[in-house]
Amino acid sequence: MKTSYFALAVIGIGPWLLCAPAQAADGADGAGRAASSTVAVYGVLDAGVVAERGCAAACAVSKVSGGVASGSRLGVQGREALGGDISAVYTLEAGISNDTGQSEEGRLFGRQAYVGLDSRLGALTLGRQYNPQYLALTDVADPFKGGMAGSASNLAGYGVKRYDNTVQYVSPALRGVSASAIYSFGESPYSSAGNRAYGANLGYSHGAVNISISHQRKKNFILAAGTAPAIDMSARNTLVAANIDLKVATAFAAIGINKGYGSSPWDPSNDYSSLALSMSSSDSRDILLGVSVPVGGFKLLASWVHKDDRDLANRDASQVAVGLTYSLSRRSDFYASYAKIHNKNGARYTVGNASDAGRGDAAFSLGFRHGF
Repeated sequence: MKTSYFALAVIGIGPWLLCAPAQAADGADGAGRAASSTVAVYGVLDAGVVAERGCAAACAVSKVSGGVASGSRLGVQGREALGGDISAVYTLEAGISNDTGQSEEGRLFGRQAYVGLDSRLGALTLGRQYNPQYLALTDVADPFKGGMAGSASNLAGYGVKRYDNTVQYVSPALRGVSASAIYSFGESPYSSAGNRAYGANLGYSHGAVNISISHQRKKNFILAAGTAPAIDMSARNTLVAANIDLKVATAFAAIGINKGYGSSPWDPSNDYSSLALSMSSSDSRDILLGVSVPVGGFKLLASWVHKDDRDLANRDASQVAVGLTYSLSRRSDFYASYAKIHNKNGARYTVGNASDAGRGDAAFSLGFRHGF
């Protein structure tokens, strides 16, 4: 994974636009040390029309949805040189439901909020940050990059994208090899271990080849109402993800191993009740195959994702997805996609997108996004 903690690569269309270099005055102690700093404001606005089918309850014929291909956001990032090859870095990133203007997830900075230090030995940051296993799935293995109807996270991997209270270390790349590790403090009442999480990632990116191996573990106890005991939704996920640039096309693949009742995608607010999707599998294997083909200003996308449920219920599911994007510029593009999930033996996985878990087993999306 090509990760930077002072410049976020926003889906390839949202480079930094507003940079404000500043030079600090000499210190009062007479040391005469000057510190340079940069601040960047960036964002993505994405909106589309989504049509869903195969819902447990009635589906809306169509709806306008924000953040279909990429989550809409507004962010600020900065870096200040502290001397000795050490810099202070920070990111504040707010998610926006731009179809309604509301804040995504009900948080001011629900996407990212961290501060830390960066040097030639790597970056150490603290705050709300991405789960490395999710990044490996979306950045490396998924041709849809976690968005549109074809998002691989509809079936594969762990459903939680970010962790609160997280300490993360990311190594510098050495001959294409990089590594990262995180620890999220549980900070739950009476126990700091009750809902803690940790994980690591090892990546290799050089030339046409990009490979990532990640593992995460999350303790997740949902407190039930009344006198009922807490429900253990803990998860363990291991993922091997890869893509290779073949010039005429880019091929994608991934294999995942998932353990625990919370290890597969589930949405507490779904129509089937809060635990219906999570109970679909406590032991599963994921397989993903995909391709991205550039044709002029278009990019054709396709993927197949299969969840092999190893529980006695054998609730397997497979998703087939196709899509395309058309670039108007480096920052703006149109997109369209369609995905269908075939659920077996009562499995109830749904077709979502970058910001919505979805309600049905099929969906079509058509939209426009702009990065700034």
